[in-house]
Amino acid sequence: MLTNRLLIGAAFVAMFSFASCQQEETEVADNKVSQTTLDMIAQAGFSTQGVERVEGGYLVEGDIMLSDADLAERSKVNALRVGEAEQYRTTNLVSVGSTARTIKVAITTSLPSSYVTALDEAIRRYNAENLRIKFQRVSSGYEILFSKAPTGSSYLASAGFPSGGNPYNSVKVNSDYLGSNPGTNYLATILAHEAGHCIGFRHTDYMDRSYSCGGAYSNEGASTVGAIQIPGTPAGPDPNSWMLACIGSGVNRYFNSNDRTALNYLY
Repeated sequence: MLTNRLLIGAAFVAMFSFASCQQEETEVADNKVSQTTLDMIAQAGFSTQGVERVEGGYLVEGDIMLSDADLAERSKVNALRVGEAEQYRTTNLVSVGSTARTIKVAITTSLPSSYVTALDEAIRRYNAENLRIKFQRVSSGYEILFSKAPTGSSYLASAGFPSGGNPYNSVKVNSDYLGSNPGTNYLATILAHEAGHCIGFRHTDYMDRSYSCGGAYSNEGASTVGAIQIPGTPAGPDPNSWMLACIGSGVNRYFNSNDRTALNYLY
């Protein structure tokens, strides 16, 4: 999920302290996350900083949703290596088969019409890469639903990782914070970032989110869902990747050459 403190699941000088991917959520005293749950989150390979209890589970790393079932399953897996600032994927990917797969996405009427335009642009960006996965916006029979985040949410947008060969089925977007018309390319970047999580991508600056979010060094943690470096992507910083943890207000990040390498390697 992106952070908007820098995109607080997708944030720089106009970095919002608000973010989908990077948000530094404030823990509410009467909604405190138990130490047992924090231990499971850590064992599953995620940072325990700023964990927030939300509808359906827990928000970690600014924009990643984890349910109790996710934690029970992922805490059984042995941790994988933590790399540098390259593109990363999880151990869970979307099954494509021998040819191609079209992932059907829908958007609720609770979001403004400008969000439909931005989603169409995010879809166009993916489909223009001629990958083995395609995205198609539909009105029913969807696999991923883009919907409004609950009122009062502290994140910019949120999503999760694939399971059972299928994409994560929900992206929540904080339209109360973003407004009715935040800009097509900026919003498309946020939505494409969250869709990236849904098909198995982690943050490009996974090992140190301060690279895009600012502040002190912050490693998202040794992972069990996987923080697997994608072959062919750079070992050094990548300042323009669509999967950086944070994004500045109004910033447009189209897929750069390293992003394309990562997308083509996986799909």
